[in-house]
Amino acid sequence: MSIVKFLTSKVFLKQLVLAVVVVVVLCFLVLKWLNISTNHDEFKIVPNLTGKSLNVAQIELEQEALTLEIQDSANYNPDYPKFSVIEQEPKAGSQVKENRKIYITLNPSGYRKIGVPDLRQRTYRQAKPTLEALGFKIGKITYIDNIGKDMVLGLRFEGKAIELGEKLPKTSTIDFVLGNGNGN
Repeated sequence: MSIVKFLTSKVFLKQLVLAVVVVVVLCFLVLKWLNISTNHDEFKIVPNLTGKSLNVAQIELEQEALTLEIQDSANYNPDYPKFSVIEQEPKAGSQVKENRKIYITLNPSGYRKIGVPDLRQRTYRQAKPTLEALGFKIGKITYIDNIGKDMVLGLRFEGKAIELGEKLPKTSTIDFVLGNGNGN
């Protein structure tokens, strides 16, 4: 039997029509299944979680059939309560599918602690920008008799001398003890 005769035979044409019908029916069934399983055109609105506690955020997301995922704790932001949500992704008001993960960033309990560098025997002019760059605030300046004018002789926090390698919360106010240039 030649190829031309086979391609024009009734058996081949029946099989070809049957294959096309099966493919069309399968495509139709797959598309219907996808519409049902993916909840096509059914969205949930992401609630605004900013400023809310972790427990409240979790309850609100569960009511909307959404999943909470803690992404990170950022730098402390004094404008928000401790352990509250300061950022979320996707943003509030976005349309998402059911069971979508909502990533949140929490406000830590306070500023992180930073090691205070050893600034003794440096000038005030050198020490001040170093501390400010680390996020500390400059407090009172006390002068004592020492030959080095404006030489850092010590650092204090809340009236106590800061020990070598001590860590303080960011934005802490550090007081200076400087030499006044009068001394032997």
